Amino acid sequence: MTAASGMPDPDPSAVPVDQPVSETDQAGDSGPSPVRNALEWIGVILGAVVIALLVRNFVVQSFQIPSGSMHPTLVEGDRVLVNRLSYKLHDINRGDVIVFARPDTAPAAAGEPDDLIKRVVALGGETIQARDGKVYIDGQLLDEPYLPAGTVTNDLDEPVTVPEGEVFVMGDNRSNSADSRFIGPIDEDSVVGRAFAIIWPLSRFSGL
Repeated sequence: MTAASGMPDPDPSAVPVDQPVSETDQAGDSGPSPVRNALEWIGVILGAVVIALLVRNFVVQSFQIPSGSMHPTLVEGDRVLVNRLSYKLHDINRGDVIVFARPDTAPAAAGEPDDLIKRVVALGGETIQARDGKVYIDGQLLDEPYLPAGTVTNDLDEPVTVPEGEVFVMGDNRSNSADSRFIGPIDEDSVVGRAFAIIWPLSRFSGL
């Protein structure tokens, strides 16, 4: 007891009345409720679905190869990933494998896909021609390392000048591909994106 107040000395171990109590000390608090947990999971799932849809529609899309026109680079049934943003960031390049909307010059038969996949061989403003089974761009022999040895390119005897804003595409299977030799150059605005990887079957997993 102090002489000044006549009151007993405070117990230093006592908890002050105004000291906050932790959540674990509150009676009856057993953690987040089942309802809150369920709402959080629903939010996570919906967010994941929205992100997946945005990625599919605006960034990356898968595409299944419908025919043998790109053999042996791509075979029927292969599934590839297509970057839909590639040509928002840079120009189309020769050698790119692109997916594009089927043009009016190549009407689809029953069961055929709305999109096609071919390789860019000539760009807008260039002149392409085949001589002795080889492709020439503006009179210069084109090196095509992606083609099997002995590949012959026919049906392009006369020179074709590709209009600006369009590209000339061909399948790697030159003897079995309905491409720009028959349907004409492709408008760049119809290009969906650049195929950059084979993802299925796993035995053929590789970049393009």
